[in-house]
Amino acid sequence: QVQLVESGGGLVQAGGSLRLSCAASGRTFSRYAMGWFRQAPGKEREFVTGIGWIGTDSTYYADSVKGRFTISRDNAKNTVYLQMNSLKPDDTAVYYCAVARTPYTDYVKRSYEYDYWGQGTQVTVSS
Repeated sequence: QVQLVESGGGLVQAGGSLRLSCAASGRTFSRYAMGWFRQAPGKEREFVTGIGWIGTDSTYYADSVKGRFTISRDNAKNTVYLQMNSLKPDDTAVYYCAVARTPYTDYVKRSYEYDYWGQGTQVTVSS
């Protein structure tokens, strides 16, 4: 049974920082790309950032967060992190982590390319 559990969300003022964590179990996650998506009220879920499998560990970001957010992974702990700096009110959303459907892949940006999702964690940025 694959499980993803996010934590670290909360309320922060604009310009502040938060660090999200996603603890994974039930799969050899080092073989899979991992990603973060977000969904704001009334909007579709959108890609935020992803990291390739351990063979590449490449990182890729949506233009809206480039330079402010950093994704990383600790394969020994089966955990993916999202460091969010210089937060803006537009970053307010529920954030979801996900694991890619196919192993040994990279630059996985589309939601249908992921097959397991966490329950989400709320991030609220006040102005």
